[in-house]
Amino acid sequence: MEVIIANMKDKTHEYRVSSGNKMELYFAILCGVFLLVGFIIQKLTSLSNWFFLSSYIISYFFGSYFITIEAYKKIIKGGFDIDFLMIAAAAGAFYINKWAEGALLLFLFSLGHALEHFAMNKAKKSIEALGKLSPKTALIKKHDKLEEIPIKNLCINDVIVVKPNTKIAADGVIISGSSSINQAPITGESIPVDKVFIDNKYHLPKFKDIDKKHIVFTGTINGDNSIEVLVLKLSKDSTVSRLIKMVSEVETQKSPTQRLTKKFEKWYVPLVILVVSLLCFAYLLIDESFNRSLYRAITILVAASPCALAISTPSAVLSGIARAAQKGVLIKGGRALEDLGEITTIAFDKTGTLTEGKPKLTHIIPLNNFDENEFIELVLEVESLSNHPLAKAIAKDIKTHYNIEPQNKASNANAIQGKGIRAIYNGNNVYIGNVKLMEDSGINVEPSIISKMVNLLENGHTVMIVAYKDKIIGLISVMDLPRKTAAATLKRLKEIGIKHMVMLTGDHQNVGDAIAKQIGLTEAKGNLLPEDKVAAIKILIKRDKKIAMVGDGVNDAPAMALSTVSVAMGAAGSDVALETADVALMSDKIENLPFVIGLSRASKRIIKQNIWISLGVVTLLVPVTILGLTNIGLAVTFHEGSTIIVVLNALRLLRFKMD
Repeated sequence: MEVIIANMKDKTHEYRVSSGNKMELYFAILCGVFLLVGFIIQKLTSLSNWFFLSSYIISYFFGSYFITIEAYKKIIKGGFDIDFLMIAAAAGAFYINKWAEGALLLFLFSLGHALEHFAMNKAKKSIEALGKLSPKTALIKKHDKLEEIPIKNLCINDVIVVKPNTKIAADGVIISGSSSINQAPITGESIPVDKVFIDNKYHLPKFKDIDKKHIVFTGTINGDNSIEVLVLKLSKDSTVSRLIKMVSEVETQKSPTQRLTKKFEKWYVPLVILVVSLLCFAYLLIDESFNRSLYRAITILVAASPCALAISTPSAVLSGIARAAQKGVLIKGGRALEDLGEITTIAFDKTGTLTEGKPKLTHIIPLNNFDENEFIELVLEVESLSNHPLAKAIAKDIKTHYNIEPQNKASNANAIQGKGIRAIYNGNNVYIGNVKLMEDSGINVEPSIISKMVNLLENGHTVMIVAYKDKIIGLISVMDLPRKTAAATLKRLKEIGIKHMVMLTGDHQNVGDAIAKQIGLTEAKGNLLPEDKVAAIKILIKRDKKIAMVGDGVNDAPAMALSTVSVAMGAAGSDVALETADVALMSDKIENLPFVIGLSRASKRIIKQNIWISLGVVTLLVPVTILGLTNIGLAVTFHEGSTIIVVLNALRLLRFKMD
């Protein structure tokens, strides 16, 4: 019942906002219609003054209705803004019998107001479109029967059936079938991602720890095969729901420029009111009538109103955030948007950010004329008995690359903490591990073998010695390999002006240096504990003022929190990343980073353009008006024209693309 009431409230609010925007435009048009009628009656007929005066009064009503409401809301809170200035100017024009010009002022201002809201609403709708991603119903499987139910009635651990080419109704894990999933609505990925069912559906880890090849998200689109999904998140907790909620909150997080313009307006508007009030009495100092002084003061009131300035930053921020959301990137507010555009230094976490985050078998080196095939088989048999992550990676890669399976020829596996593993293979001892394991087992490690190991270690590999029948028979090595797109991404970042790219890792310095050399980092810092990473960030901030840190949003949280802008990768499905990061790349693709920085810089550039346009028009109009070289009609035309230009300029961000 609560869900239904909440939905009704949301729909009522949306209806009111939509209706209010339309009504404001209708009122502006009616203001213009009665202004035109009054002008025609006044200039082209000999009817009584009351006819055209009545038409102007009606025009005043329609033109001032929404503006007066906005001004009243601010006044009762102790503030004066642009709407108040416009109402004051229109009232002054009416007082000195300049009805037509006062009505023209209200018509153009209310029309500009309506068009401004219409344009801003366009950016908001780009964000609100996220809310339409979720399907309304789900096909639930109970007792081998299918039943269609509303998604709000889904429960944790329900099983839903997703037919080919339909939207997925819940965040969950595939327990039957495999398919290619179009994740573009959530992650911005242009190519469908292959997903497969999980082997053990009865003992699942936490949602965030499940391999993403098994996970599906609400609102993504299934490919050509039917799949069954175990629901792991309710509709209100789904990734898309959290995304919508957070994007809707970003408007409250104002950018530095936005806060600056707000402070400027706070002092500027009262100053304008004071100056205009004084100019009303200019007739006491110069030879002109009170009405002439009042007319000039009213015209200055219009010319000096900072409408375009007030809307210049929020329109650009909202458009930039909307464009990012379209590409599967969540930017939390104007501060993050502006700061990211000024970054020239980026610190990267290594594991899972610049690298795949999974160790891969890199070298199999038989020694002392030992048969390669038997060597591979021996390593597979022994490593298959271990639960160590490196052993699992080695066994998995051997199975994949050599298309073989263990035949249970090894037994009595015994993991030796910090050294390796000992087992029995064909009745003889096998040791796989480091030099210390070999020395403790009485096996001689020749200098030539040490030399080979050092060469691999210097290139970032983790090396293990393999001994059989008390003799060394070979080496194997593993490494967390760089992402395939890492080098190209860093090159692109360098091209767009990122000067320093630093990797912070807990791995050995050799590993960091090897990765840095492969992908083009400017610097790598290894052997870092979490507190060391915080210290490294402090040093970078002291040197470069503003830095971004890119990671997974979960690990290295203190370092990311200290950075100017924290960027979390692969945030889809990660509650922590969505809540803590300033920028969240919903997909696990580092190649989206140049786009985000490019968008931020474009937003910053457009904000500056808008401020120059708005201040330029005010700076031009005020002196011209003081000299009496313009009238209210012309002042309003320039004034409202600049506001509309500023908004349209900001909306260009909705079509932003990287060169």
